[in-house]
Amino acid sequence: MAKLSKILIFPVKSLDSIALNQVQISSGGALIGDREFAIFDKNGKYINAKRNPKIHLIRANYELGDRLVHLQIQDHQDIFTFHLDQDRTSLTNWLSKFFNQPLELRQNVNNGFPDDPEAWGATIISESSLETVQSWYASSQFSIEQIRRRFRTNLEISDTEAFWEDHLFAKSGETVPFQIGDVQFLGTNPCQRCPVPTRDPFTGEVDSEFQKIFSKQREETLPINVERSRFNHFYRLALNTRIPLTEAGKVLKLGDLYK
Repeated sequence: MAKLSKILIFPVKSLDSIALNQVQISSGGALIGDREFAIFDKNGKYINAKRNPKIHLIRANYELGDRLVHLQIQDHQDIFTFHLDQDRTSLTNWLSKFFNQPLELRQNVNNGFPDDPEAWGATIISESSLETVQSWYASSQFSIEQIRRRFRTNLEISDTEAFWEDHLFAKSGETVPFQIGDVQFLGTNPCQRCPVPTRDPFTGEVDSEFQKIFSKQREETLPINVERSRFNHFYRLALNTRIPLTEAGKVLKLGDLYK
């Protein structure tokens, strides 16, 4: 039976994730703590991996119970620790120095800063999908963890076929209801990917063939009975969702069954 096997949230948008055993649904229908913070430049635009490949060089580890983030620049020994609430100014100054420009760190505790404002819920993928994508590339080119880091999905489902999640969306403007544990979801669309998956998640180095190989294989392996109208191109992977506001306060836990 399909069940929830991994929960990942990204406390600071575009930085590293943290794995959880359970997560609560926020008042805004998101995973509490996911993309709670985001970095902005002086023009109010995101500082993220899409526009700023240098961000791949920041390693972030979290102690969420103590509201701490530990930042380290790739291949450097120094670790800088900040309290996400009490040290906000110092954290912002550290980021501004790293990116060599004045920055602002904003917070949204209701529903974070999702990439798709129309699909503010968790992103979902099956473990088999990630394993299949890994198999499309030369042997040992990418570990499964590197594929996971490239696509940055919140929830993974085990004991399903590859691209199981492709059956959880319908035509544009329609949604597909389903449930994981006690939490209701609405599947909205297959997630359109950006330049981030083409880059090494630790160095930012671009693999010029990554997207070409992915799109070709994705088209060839698209499951039957999928709503193909949602694929104007095949550089799409994982399911975008909405979580109804009625689900606020409910908890997702590892092992929860798909219904």
